[in-house]
Amino acid sequence: MNYYNEIKSILVDNAIGKKVREYKSNQKDLESYYNVGKLLVEAQGGEEKAKYGNELMKEYSKKLTNELGKGYSVRMLQKMRQFYLLTQKSPPMAAKFKSINITWSNICEIMQLKNLEEIEYYLNLSNKLCLTKLELRTKIKSKEYERLDSKIKEKLLKQEEVSVKDKIPDPIVLEGLEYKEKLTEKIVQKWIDENPASFCEALGEGYTYVKSQYKIKIGSNYNYIDILLFNYISNSFVVVEIKVTELKKEHIGQIETYMNYVDINLKKDFHNKTTGILLVRENNKWLIKYINNNGIIVRNYITSEEQVSEYLGGLKWIITRAKYKKSLIKEYSKRLTTELGKGYSTRVLKKWEYFICWFKKGRHCRPFLKILMFFGPMFEK
Repeated sequence: MNYYNEIKSILVDNAIGKKVREYKSNQKDLESYYNVGKLLVEAQGGEEKAKYGNELMKEYSKKLTNELGKGYSVRMLQKMRQFYLLTQKSPPMAAKFKSINITWSNICEIMQLKNLEEIEYYLNLSNKLCLTKLELRTKIKSKEYERLDSKIKEKLLKQEEVSVKDKIPDPIVLEGLEYKEKLTEKIVQKWIDENPASFCEALGEGYTYVKSQYKIKIGSNYNYIDILLFNYISNSFVVVEIKVTELKKEHIGQIETYMNYVDINLKKDFHNKTTGILLVRENNKWLIKYINNNGIIVRNYITSEEQVSEYLGGLKWIITRAKYKKSLIKEYSKRLTTELGKGYSTRVLKKWEYFICWFKKGRHCRPFLKILMFFGPMFEK
């Protein structure tokens, strides 16, 4: 087979088709680039790990450029080859590309990712929201997928229905929010007022801005809801309260009161119950455990994309340690009981761990490390 002639024929047909077609143009591009990528792999002997910049790729690029013009650089051919190889990693992935309408430029952005589940997430998102290249790049850069709860990721992978509120990432990135010394609620409020579209997009899908500092009267007193939104997907009002401290029990009572007010005074019969979003600087998982209102969502927020990696890195550190915690605590309990006597059961050690976590009250809490620091010297003998 003359691979070069086959590749040239496909690209010529695609170029001609672009001039006369409008409908399903993206699918035709993907189909053409898929076929070219397949031929390139076959021409290179089918070796998946073959170097992209080898002499064959350079030769094809030079000839195509001379005969057809610009648009066929070595890099472009590499991307076509990479696209084909990506579809071969998972049969459902190959079928997905045939069923979605997504631009080649967005495909190139997504192909930089390595996790297939993450790739599928951004493919669906780009197709559903018709994201531009810049919008997609922003979401990838802010690690939107990584900020989703693991249970939500499983549901998305199984293509199960996920509610709008469950899709709210954690942490929420307020990109562009800057402060010099101390962050205050007024600073956050001002940024949201100046960037309502960015804020709504940071929360997820379907949010529209209603008003900030929404004035309500409860009894003889006036109160102000920090941010009032409406979500057209869940068909409900959304009350947002901003805090620059860790989560406190009075925050829960406050937002629940505001939610009830909106349900009684603003909500129509055809609306669903109001949702509440508490934005805090530091979470308190012990307090969250006792929130019995499913409509209240608590999320951390950070002020720049640079902090995302640091935040997620801390979470991964704790999760990784947790995998070994159970067996190690059991081992320590056994050795302590043997060497020191009763009073060092696994239950007791876990209570000490909980005490440390309660004492720290922060997402950067590393209770297991504290246990190791406490007992470490005993086991160095």
